[in-house]
Amino acid sequence: PSQRFFITPNIKLRAPTPEISAPPPASITMLASNNSTDMSWMTAEHSMGTTIMAVAFDGGVVLGADSRTSTGSYIANRVSDKITPISEHVYCCRSGSAADTQAISDYVRYYLSMNEIELGSEPPVATAAALFRELCYSNKAQLMAGIICAGWDAERGGQVFNIPLGGSLVKQPFAVGGSGSTYIFGYCDAHFKEGMTREECIDFVKSSVSLAMARDGSSGGVIRMVVVDKDGAERIFIPGNKLTTFYKG
Repeated sequence: PSQRFFITPNIKLRAPTPEISAPPPASITMLASNNSTDMSWMTAEHSMGTTIMAVAFDGGVVLGADSRTSTGSYIANRVSDKITPISEHVYCCRSGSAADTQAISDYVRYYLSMNEIELGSEPPVATAAALFRELCYSNKAQLMAGIICAGWDAERGGQVFNIPLGGSLVKQPFAVGGSGSTYIFGYCDAHFKEGMTREECIDFVKSSVSLAMARDGSSGGVIRMVVVDKDGAERIFIPGNKLTTFYKG
């Protein structure tokens, strides 16, 4: 029997209600006044100025990301996890607003679980990517979200879909995103090759993200990677002192 893709058209996210924030404690205000009068970092939105990446190989995909979450110039979290599970064989890398991307991934996980109940089997990667695209495009005026959706399914194997700002949807053999991606497009184009093995893809992602972290001030911390194949997902953690090093001058 043919499968039906469960896509909810024109999904509109409810606009957030304005937050009423209490003034900072007097001790913090006094400390700031002695050094700087700019207190905007205390109420700035958490932004995942980021390097995210995914590459497909024969039999699966490798996703990778740095771990720095910033609030303006202040590093709010240096070990955040930007690779989010959507289903057993589908993951996404998130860049942009931390709140926006977390909400979008929660919506997609919910709709995908309903799809799985309806079909009786895990939906393909393309369905998850189409849901991301629908949410990002329908709400592009209110969101700041760049997503890389990647995973494995029995029909088409490992697949990588890029959903950048604006909500377009592009299937690619590899994808990079976030602020750090601008530093490594040339490196990735020069070192990517068709038919890489699982180990070669892991090394490719590790070296590419390490280079972006060395050059981009909004990327840093550690590297988290996820390898997805027919057997499920395997997480790989690379601490900051084990990153690939490059000439720094």
